[in-house]
Parts: sequence; C-alpha cells; structure tokens
Amino acid sequence: MEKRTVLRLAGGLAVAGAATLGYASLIERNRFTLRRYDVPVLDADAEPLRILHLSDLHMMPGQRRKQAWVASLAATDPDLVVVTGDNMADPRSVPGVLRALQPLLDVPGAFVFGSNDYTGPVWKNPLRYVVPRRGEEGYRHGVELPYEDLRDVLVNAGWTDLNNARTSIKAGGRLIELVGVDDPHVSRDDYESVAGRVAPEAALSIGVTHSPESRVLDAMAEDGLALLLAGHTHGGQVCVPFYGALTTNCDLPRSMARGLHRWPGSDAWLHVSAGLGTHPTAPVRFACPPEASLLTLIPC
Repeated sequence: MEKRTVLRLAGGLAVAGAATLGYASLIERNRFTLRRYDVPVLDADAEPLRILHLSDLHMMPGQRRKQAWVASLAATDPDLVVVTGDNMADPRSVPGVLRALQPLLDVPGAFVFGSNDYTGPVWKNPLRYVVPRRGEEGYRHGVELPYEDLRDVLVNAGWTDLNNARTSIKAGGRLIELVGVDDPHVSRDDYESVAGRVAPEAALSIGVTHSPESRVLDAMAEDGLALLLAGHTHGGQVCVPFYGALTTNCDLPRSMARGLHRWPGSDAWLHVSAGLGTHPTAPVRFACPPEASLLTLIPC
C-alpha cells in the first residue's frame, strides 16, 4: 500500500473518530428518550397502573436541560415513581436533583441509592469495565456526597426510602408491597434483613435495587416479587450497533443491559433502566441514549 494511501486512510479514520466522539458527547448524551413498556403482572380484572422508572441521573450543577426534561415527565401522569439511585455526581448536586424531581413529588414514590449517592465518581481505566470483575476490593471512592440531605428532602416529601427496607404503600388505588436494598455493587445490600414471601393482601410486589446483581435478583424472585427494577448499567453507555452493550459493569448478562426481560428461572419481570446520565469523566453515549421508562402494568 502506498504511503499516500496510508496517510489518507489514517486521516479518514481520525476524522470519523472525531465526528463520532463529537456526536456521542454533544448530541446523544443529551437526546433524552422516554421508553414505554407494557408489563403483564396484574390480576385478570385489574386496572392498569403506571410506574415511572428513573435512574442514574448523575446530576452535575448547571445541567438545566436534563432537569427540565425530567420535570416534564410529570405530564405522563404516573401512579408511582421509582428512582433506582446514582442521583448525584457532585457535592452541589442536590438542588439540581430536586429541580428535576419537584413536579413528581406529589406522586407516591420510592427510592434506593447507588454508590454515587454516597461518594462522587473517580476516573477509572475504561478497560476495567470490559474485563471480568473480581469483587469490589479495588473500588475507589471519591468525595463524599450529601446523601442525607437528599434522603431527608425526599422522605419529607412523602417518598419511601427503600434502602434495605420493606414496606407497603397505596398507589393507583391499590396496595403495593415494596422491597429494596442498598447498593449491592459496593456491598451495602442486606436482603436477608428484608426477605420474605409477598403479603397475600398486596395487589402487586416490586423489588428495587441499584445494581442488578444476580444474587439479589435471584433472592427477590424466589420470594415471589413480581417486578424487579434496577439501574446502574447505563445500558452499556457506549454500545456497538447490531451487537449491543460491551459491558454491564456487574454480573448481569450483556443481553439484559437495559429494557424489560423475564428473570431466568422465575416468573418475575426485570426492568433495567439505561439511566439519564453519564460518568462525569466519560460524558459520552453512543447507540444508547439517556432514558426514563414508563411501565404500564397490565393484567397477565
């Protein structure tokens, strides 16, 4: 191959790479998308129930476009809002998170936290996400985040803190049993403290976790929880067209990195949100736009 041809090829690849990076960082990561799913988990004569699932806001100061878009989701008129963690990315994030959630706080809601509600993110070698994980021995924590302030505001607004907690709430005119754990990605979960079969009087049962670790999902499904909600994966964040996610950053299969799936070996449905934000040191998305999901629960 002639030197001139090699140089042209290299130049073309550089231009294509720069264009892809520009699209991923400037366009796609701000292309907020509402996904809609029907989930058959209700009794035969039940009226539909709408759940708005939000996750992984990774809010930074000044992200007004994201805040306004999340706030606009109040127009979907959900019966219940569930937030599956990693709301913050900076010690100054709480006001922005609250601006996003304020119009939804009149709706019954529940939340769990992720690791990036407790401590801020730090830079990691991207290869760490595509090689097999061996526990969290090397997990690095960043600056402490004001999770107590965020929790207090949400609880005072009437939302339920589901971090290693179990409760029942009324939403959509029916009793819903909620079971949640703190983030299993950093070993904060204690499912044993909340484990147990679903109460017979509950019209619906939901398990909530930030990271969809199989040990937690297996236990929730074994207890008979009908719907499992998680985030954490960012849907892979950078995906390959016609291939999908390169990683889930947990032990969840790549094929389940986002969306609605049956949890293997059970009757439970699992919904994994690709989330609304990015790691601040990797502010890109490709073939995986930021999302929220409106789950319409319907009769089986």
